[in-house]
Amino acid sequence: MRYKLNLSCTDIFHHLISTGLKAILALVIMLLISSCAGSPEVIKIKPIAFPTPPDQPRFFYEKTIFGTGAVNVADKISRLKNLLTGANQRDGYSFAKPFDIAVHQGRVFISDTVHRVVFALDFVSGEAIIIGDSGDASDLYKPLGVATDNKGNLYVCDIQLKKLMLYDRNGKWRYAIDLSKEMDRPSGVEVSEDGSTLFVVDVGGVKSTRHSIAVYDTRTRSHLRTIGSRGKADGEFNLPRDVAIGPNDHLYVTDGGNFRIQILNQQGMTISSWGSAGRHLGQFTRPKGIATDSEGNIYVVDAAFGNFQIFTPEGELLLYLGERSETAGPAKYMLPAGIDVDEDGRVYVVDQFFRKVEIFRPAGLAEGEGFTGLANTNE
Repeated sequence: MRYKLNLSCTDIFHHLISTGLKAILALVIMLLISSCAGSPEVIKIKPIAFPTPPDQPRFFYEKTIFGTGAVNVADKISRLKNLLTGANQRDGYSFAKPFDIAVHQGRVFISDTVHRVVFALDFVSGEAIIIGDSGDASDLYKPLGVATDNKGNLYVCDIQLKKLMLYDRNGKWRYAIDLSKEMDRPSGVEVSEDGSTLFVVDVGGVKSTRHSIAVYDTRTRSHLRTIGSRGKADGEFNLPRDVAIGPNDHLYVTDGGNFRIQILNQQGMTISSWGSAGRHLGQFTRPKGIATDSEGNIYVVDAAFGNFQIFTPEGELLLYLGERSETAGPAKYMLPAGIDVDEDGRVYVVDQFFRKVEIFRPAGLAEGEGFTGLANTNE
């Protein structure tokens, strides 16, 4: 972690203001701009390793994001203004109830069901964008699942509108696909790498039989097929929560009510499944978000455990990270939901209760490397 701080410059400014030395302040403004810009602003703290010693570290906790202020970049004049007024240059919109997350080359998209928007935070450019609040047909009402293709286009599943909304990487709305004919409660979404095919999860409900995955062609915006229905057999689902595409193009589905992960091809044929209900490692109680990495490992969030578990494609447990807690802190969760793994292997986890996103760096990736780069720069 790093902390943005410059006590010497701040103290000088506040002292000058409090003593009323306006003339002196006017004379030294330019000098202070220069000194503030050049003085140390980063304090490094030893990273937190997972698993803890003496086990070999696999991941390091890097930072926690609470809102758009995580990336807002201020220039010298803005920093001076903030120091003079006492404002925080990192102020912005805080998350209210984040749900899901998708990452593309350092740009992090977070859906928020209370704000009714998707926040886009870019750790490369330092900009923050709010998507879905333009006051027109592009507006979101209750965005849940989010996904990106290899161009960074954003796909948002809105459970209230029963629509799939497509935006470009910069948040410009392109079109919507009506899901109401095929779906009752669309919640999760995944898209093929080239952006041609959408897989939308219908979580269904107590009285619904549409516990399934609807497949759409993004070019024609048409429904291609529906995979599964309510049940316990192979290829059937009970309260499915999320879907991810692995490097082998297989679909990995969180089959929540059946407490398992189902693996299917994109035509809907079952390849395998694994998992069971229970409170032991490798089992599931309230499985939620799912993601895969470049090696095909599978990351599954469990809201009851307050963690995410990492499995091989065959279902062998490799590692779990996090714990259920009523106290906020790194890798402490009360209501974890969405998860994603970026191109560099960083893991991003959403917690709705603590209204945060946490980032973990794989041990094989050096600090500061990758698209997210300075992801360990603490605001």
